[in-house]
This record gives sequence, C-alpha cells and structure tokens, in this order.
Amino acid sequence: MPPKPNPHVGLMLQAMQRAGALRDAAITAAFESVPRQIFLPGVAPEEAYQDRAVIIKRDTTGAAISSASQPTMMAEMLAQLALAPGMNILEIGAGTGYNAALMQVLVGANGRITSLELDTDVAEQAQENLYRAGFTQVSVVVADGVAGYAPRAAYDRIVSTAAVWDVPPAWVRQLKPRGRLVVPIQIHAAQVSASLTPQVDGSLYSEHNVPCRFVLMRGSGAVPALVRQVGNALSLWSLEAASLDTARLSQLLSQDDEVNHLSEALTAEQIWSGLMQYTMLNAPPDVQLATYFIPEGQQAYGMDAGSGYAIFSPASACLIPYQGGGEAFCFAGSDAFLTAQTLLDEWVSIGRPGADRLRVRLQPKAAGLPEVVPRGRIYARPDHDLHVWIEPLA
Repeated sequence: MPPKPNPHVGLMLQAMQRAGALRDAAITAAFESVPRQIFLPGVAPEEAYQDRAVIIKRDTTGAAISSASQPTMMAEMLAQLALAPGMNILEIGAGTGYNAALMQVLVGANGRITSLELDTDVAEQAQENLYRAGFTQVSVVVADGVAGYAPRAAYDRIVSTAAVWDVPPAWVRQLKPRGRLVVPIQIHAAQVSASLTPQVDGSLYSEHNVPCRFVLMRGSGAVPALVRQVGNALSLWSLEAASLDTARLSQLLSQDDEVNHLSEALTAEQIWSGLMQYTMLNAPPDVQLATYFIPEGQQAYGMDAGSGYAIFSPASACLIPYQGGGEAFCFAGSDAFLTAQTLLDEWVSIGRPGADRLRVRLQPKAAGLPEVVPRGRIYARPDHDLHVWIEPLA
C-alpha cells in the first residue's frame, strides 16, 4: 500500500497557498516531498509544519543566531533563485539543512548544493538531518561564508539565509557571468530579500525585492549592532542604533501617551510591504526610524506584544503596529505622529506603491557615487554604495 499522506504537510501547504507563496509547481512539489519534521528533531510534527520560523540556536544574550526559516519566505526565495536541473548552488548558512534539501530536489541528481555554516554544531546537525532524509549528495562545510567557497565555484546561484550588510566581493567573483545572488540585505531598519544580477557596469541590480526578517550575518562580515533594548520588553532595530539614547527614550515613552489613528485603516501587508519602505526612504533628516518588537506575553509602555515600526522626532515618538489597522501609539506630543501622517499622505498620493516597485542597486566603491540620485537614498557599505529607491507607478 502507498504511504498515507502527511496531514501536517497539507496544512502547511494550505497556509503557504493562502499567503500566495506557491506559484510554481516544481517548488510546491519540493515542499510536498521533503519532510520538514526530519530537519527539526525534537519538535512535534504539528509545530514543525507551522508556517513560521523555528529558532534552533541562540547566543548568550538570548538573541536568535540560527533558525529554520518560515516556509512561506523560503518559497519566495526559491522563486527568486529560479533554480533549474543541473545547476551548481552555494548556500550561505546551512541552518537545519531543510533549504538545501529543497534546492537539491529542484536542481536534480546532476545538480550540486554546497552549504556553508559558521558553527560546527549547527553544521553537524544539518548534515545529520540531510543524511536521515536521504540527501547524502548535499555537502555541508564549516566555514565563514563571507569568503564563499572557491573549491566548488563557479556557481549558477548563491543564496544567503542570513541578512547581510553588504555583498562580499568573493561572492561576486565566484558567481557565473549570468548567475544570480539572492540575499536578505539590511536596508535602514528593515530587510528585503534581493534577487541581484551582475550588470555590465559592474553593479548588482535587483528589481524583485521581498520584505523579510532574517537572523543577522556573523563572522568576518557581521552586520553592525542594530538592536537596542528599551526597558524590559521593547526591542528596537535601527540603522541609528548606536546613537539611540535608550534612557532618554524610556523616559520619553513614559509620558503623555495616547492612541491616535492614521487616516487610513491599513493592513499589515500595506504597512510591511509599502508604507514602511516609503517612510524609510523619504523621512526628514531630523527623525530617527526603527522597527520594534515586544515578545509574546509581555507589554511595554502600554503596548501589547507584537511588532511594527517607530518614528522618533526630537521630542516625541510614534509607534505603529503592523496589525493595528492604522493605530498609532503616541508619546510626548504629536510631532512624530504628524510626520507619520504626512508620509502616509505622500505615499497615498503617488498610488500606494508596494515592494514590487522597490529597486536595489549595489555600486562598487571603485566606481564612485552616481552624479545624480533622482530618488531614494544611498547607504555607504564596506565594498559598495547601496542605492535603494521606489520606482514611480506608470
């Protein structure tokens, strides 16, 4: 008798379909055929097949440093990769090995997957998971991913499962001329998974960028410290983390609080994939921006558990939850809220562009800054200047 279908897999696939992440039959088949629970030993099947990330390792402070990514996000990145049979793939960050297994299905028996992992214990567990699942062809190598892996280059695709601050030159050198890099890259207080292709001028360009949240790259290419704790339960991710005065912010968030509402009843998707990106690229220079997180079961400054983005003016603060329908928690006056409303009005006036209009270009430092930057912002990174903008609607 044929084996009975796993009901947990079906529920996971249904959740991914509702999220619009399963648009490719080959990717759907890969998720159907690779059992996620094998890659999460010790996790109950009903938990292993939830459409959410599972943390597998934390540092001494409790921060997540390795995880099994959310299946929906994995499917989005696999679509960005556009894998084909016979391809040679380099993965930065083995995690549980689950993503490598999915990619091996997609590149077939003649394809090759090499997965680099910084932590020996994580690498050994990933290799064990792969062997138990029957993916003995995948090679897991303990290495700092910033250097890539020259012995198996050149690669058709390189994918990172940790957010990067910049694209290391080694990855570009080890990529085939018509190859593709799919990397979550930190842009201001948020991240996008960018699908970067080499251009004739030496730059890397992506017009397909998916908002995301990944653990940060460690090792020699570590992302700078972007997280600050305010009080006992409020975490802030900000490009300006080093200059955030947490004692002053705690005092600011402890006075004159009220709940206002933006003029639009926004969905979480509209905020996460549209308004927040516009805000970060167009906010006035005298404000600081952050994304925030309050853990489940806790409260902070009158706000329940959840996440969103924050605007700090010189004398006030406005925190906007993704799931609040336009709700805004305001502290110490209305200046920050008025800034949020002005940026919302601008975003609405240009047609509410979403992440599909976001563009990313990494220009090598040697090429110099572009003479004219018609829109967006440029962020200086070690090896590139990162230019991010929103393409106007036709």
